Amino acid sequence: MTMTTRILSVSVPVDDQDAALRYYTEVLGCELRADDEPWPGARYIEVVPPGSDVGLVLLRADSGIPVAVRLGTTDADAAHQRLSAAGTPPETEVLRWEGVPPMFAFADPEGNQLVYLEDAPAPGA
Repeated sequence: MTMTTRILSVSVPVDDQDAALRYYTEVLGCELRADDEPWPGARYIEVVPPGSDVGLVLLRADSGIPVAVRLGTTDADAAHQRLSAAGTPPETEVLRWEGVPPMFAFADPEGNQLVYLEDAPAPGA
């Protein structure tokens, strides 16, 4: 099993999401990929540089959404079990929300925040 398939996005902590969105789109030339509110008070904004598959997630630290590197995995349940067996237990169970892939949060041995999202195979793969 391939545990990690790719980097999906990297969080950038911001104080003012509207100002950050303007900066990343109007000054840096990124394109808006998502601007959602998964629950009240938790705004998820993702921008992507043109031609890049890796997004930048502009998050307030107090949103409840992990400020983390988001990685793809072929099987979220298997990855969760493998991390637990390796002595780095995930911080959450595998979360299953309507409209989003199965995911869970964890930290590496240095304390860096990571999230695994089950990554669909690329078309034609």
